[in-house]
Amino acid sequence: MLYENPLYLAEEAAQLDLIADNRIALGISRGSPEPALRGWEAFGYTGSRDPRGADLARDKFATFMRAVRGDRLVDADPAQHGPGQRLRVEPHSPGLADRVWWGAGTRETASWAGELGVNLMSSTLLTEATGESFGDLQREQIERYRAAFAAAGHGRVPRVSVSRSVFPIVDSRDLVWGQLRGGSGDQVGVIDGFTSTFGKSYVGEPDRLVAELQADAAVRAADTLMLTIPSQLGPEANLRILQTFAEHVAPALGWEPNQDGPVSGYAELPR
Repeated sequence: MLYENPLYLAEEAAQLDLIADNRIALGISRGSPEPALRGWEAFGYTGSRDPRGADLARDKFATFMRAVRGDRLVDADPAQHGPGQRLRVEPHSPGLADRVWWGAGTRETASWAGELGVNLMSSTLLTEATGESFGDLQREQIERYRAAFAAAGHGRVPRVSVSRSVFPIVDSRDLVWGQLRGGSGDQVGVIDGFTSTFGKSYVGEPDRLVAELQADAAVRAADTLMLTIPSQLGPEANLRILQTFAEHVAPALGWEPNQDGPVSGYAELPR
């Protein structure tokens, strides 16, 4: 979001959603650590008080969401529209706002996303460390998000996704995934200047993966599991990972192929 014009992005998102028959699910975040020093300033975006630009990204995202929801953000030219009129970004795609996800890297920003009324997308790391396991820390993030969403009075059920790196080993072709284990547990390190917790990769036979994912507190708490796969392996390897997961792991977690349109998550908040 640091490098985006929020109103122009809202225009592009609405265009794409209308072309795609309202099937867009749009994930947005501040952005990953970058080599440029305050690179967003080179694009003309100034005023951030955070060395990572996080405050600027959140302000721009809030403006983006107002535009996506159809708020009338600017005064109209009275010579064309009469006095006291205001304009919204066009085109406008009704319902798109309910399909926007914010990628939160902390518990605090997850609560902010809940207050704002967008869906939550949580990745394979959090830029904080409390001594808890990654799954437990991420579960707390989800709980804080849902509490903030409910307290803000948004009139719908929010969606929550968590990401995991999962590599099923089904036959000899998959043995190469063994080198991706990267340790048998979570890791703590420094990213973007913050002590962070990194979730482990799940590598093994399907039965073992099912048991481990069912024991993952954040996976249980979320309604959507998003797979993180290394794009540098190439399309054939990526397709292999997705196919073996869909055939040998996902059904045991409650997943069913969907040919009936957008998924709805769950009917009501888990209790």
